[in-house]
Amino acid sequence: MDQKKRIVVIGATSAIAEHCCRLWVQCGPVELILVARNVELAGRIAADLRARADQAEISVETLDFLSAPAIAAAVARWTAQGPVDMALIAHGVLSPQQPCQDDIEQARYSIEVNGVSPVLFAEAFAGAMSRVGRGTIGMIGSVAGDRGRRANYVYGASKALMDRYAQGLQHRFAGSGVKIVLIKPGPTDTPMTAQYKARGRRLASVESVAQGTVDALERGTPVAYLPRKWRLIMFVVRALPDFVFNRLNI
Repeated sequence: MDQKKRIVVIGATSAIAEHCCRLWVQCGPVELILVARNVELAGRIAADLRARADQAEISVETLDFLSAPAIAAAVARWTAQGPVDMALIAHGVLSPQQPCQDDIEQARYSIEVNGVSPVLFAEAFAGAMSRVGRGTIGMIGSVAGDRGRRANYVYGASKALMDRYAQGLQHRFAGSGVKIVLIKPGPTDTPMTAQYKARGRRLASVESVAQGTVDALERGTPVAYLPRKWRLIMFVVRALPDFVFNRLNI
């Protein structure tokens, strides 16, 4: 019989995270700890997952995602109950650029939710996993963090923070049993991107991005662009000289 995996999902109401959970409950014995700000929605997701796999052990929790003491206490509690095999950090908000320019409080909130909070969760899990010598931390970033653009530079800056942090964490745990995986989705068909879909923009399916995420976490892939074409696209974007890039309306 396969050993039951313990997976903590931070931001479990994220569409990508929800679809990852659907895949996990179908793969074998699993304990899922779903952590969300919207506990009612997380409860509905948990009920759906139980209906798909009644042998799965699923619980729902909520906490203040911006409180370092609350994050530290929660991670300490989960890891005291037994080693966590995997932590997926998936929460965030898609902050429009203009409100962040008009109101620095909006900019602060975007950077804290999308950048600082995921880093705090990851650091708390890193400490716990370092003590047992194993585990996987997955962080859902974005291709927006690869280069600052006028259209979303506040949001992009928060994702760039995750990028550099993940690089440092990978260096810290190089050669150990702790794996750090940074997922960089391109625009994906989720409720958060409904405005783009309404404008006719082509989006990747959430199912394909979730499958790619689960695969990358299983392999311990350091950086996974999803869909994979975004690795080449963003290589080109990063390579553009400033005198060319600054003429582009992107």
